[in-house]
Amino acid sequence: MSPGHPLLLDLAGRRVVAIGGGPVTARRVEGWRLAGADVHVVAPYACEDVWDLATRGEITVHLREFVPADLDEAWLAHAATGDLEIDRAVATAAEARRVWCTCAGSAAEGTARTPAVARVDDLVVAVNAGDDPRRAARLRNAVAEQLQTGALPQRRVRAGDGQVALVGGGPGDPGLITTRGRVLLARADVVVVDRLAPRALLDDLDPDVEVIEAGKAPGKHILGQEEINRVLVEKARQGLRVVRLKGGDPYVLGRGSEEAEACRLAGVRVEVVPGVTSALAVPAAAGIPVTARGVTSRFSVVSGHDGPLDFAALAALEGTLVFLMGVARLGEIAAELVAHGRPADEPVAVVERGTLPDQRVTVATLESIAEVAHARGVANPAVIVVGAVVDLAEILPAEAPRPPDAVTS
Repeated sequence: MSPGHPLLLDLAGRRVVAIGGGPVTARRVEGWRLAGADVHVVAPYACEDVWDLATRGEITVHLREFVPADLDEAWLAHAATGDLEIDRAVATAAEARRVWCTCAGSAAEGTARTPAVARVDDLVVAVNAGDDPRRAARLRNAVAEQLQTGALPQRRVRAGDGQVALVGGGPGDPGLITTRGRVLLARADVVVVDRLAPRALLDDLDPDVEVIEAGKAPGKHILGQEEINRVLVEKARQGLRVVRLKGGDPYVLGRGSEEAEACRLAGVRVEVVPGVTSALAVPAAAGIPVTARGVTSRFSVVSGHDGPLDFAALAALEGTLVFLMGVARLGEIAAELVAHGRPADEPVAVVERGTLPDQRVTVATLESIAEVAHARGVANPAVIVVGAVVDLAEILPAEAPRPPDAVTS
């Protein structure tokens, strides 16, 4: 066979006939079905996978020997009987009818070849390596992996339907974003980014990707929430792919639900990509498990800056308390918890810039944490952990007892 001319075939509603009902045909059938083909299998017997598809009405099986007339209405034929003579007869019948034919037993007998195919969302990658299908499969797998991790350029050149993705970027370290998040960033035309998102990922964007700052700090908002919602909708309606890159998880104290609702009410397609929440990852990065057998099986996550807190209810909760965005109220939080019944000597850890190279941990007790944190200049972004699990941290030598007001970096 000549090197050939690669094409993608539109098989929707068109007849594809496979001669042979074994595992090779079963593997090929899935691709034809995805393409919407009208699939017919002709064989004296059919393997279990092929027969299951037939019993569900997804393909048609004819339990008999092949005759050339089986290809009369076909657009594509596939010979995989395991008998080279029968496969040749199929190829000859296809040639006479000007029907493209792939031949599993001997590719040279057919007029078409089946490449190794990878499908990643709307991308289709086909690799042909002549008569070396294993080589083609290895190349296909390598390209698919690069696509699935966002390592290859994937942005559209031609305009298409706009959409929004709410991507949780994780607690700070750019390596902790999910692979799905990376893929969507690689495809983005617009990125609306938070202050606490893993901003190092922006360095990998194409120069013409529009980056819109939507950072929020206490008392300082570049964009208000209503304005963020408007920007997401407007950009998507322009046919652009928009990524809302957030720190942590979009649905953990991140107003992601409000943004998703705004998009859906506007008729804009929206995808939510979960992220590693800092409520769990940052304590873990400091060696603090929020639950531990024999210590506690419960934890609660609390916003430290959204309105008044019910300290009586918080103090009564069993297990670990994790406060996000609470540094400005650290003294109040500690004092009120003690006033409502938590032990004054209960350990507290404040983890600043968790998972980043300059992470810093401060450990004290509810009674002393405000003074110790002030002396050290503790600042946001930080996660506050209250509970006995702090004593399990790997931040001090295991053989040494932790002093009452221990501090570490």
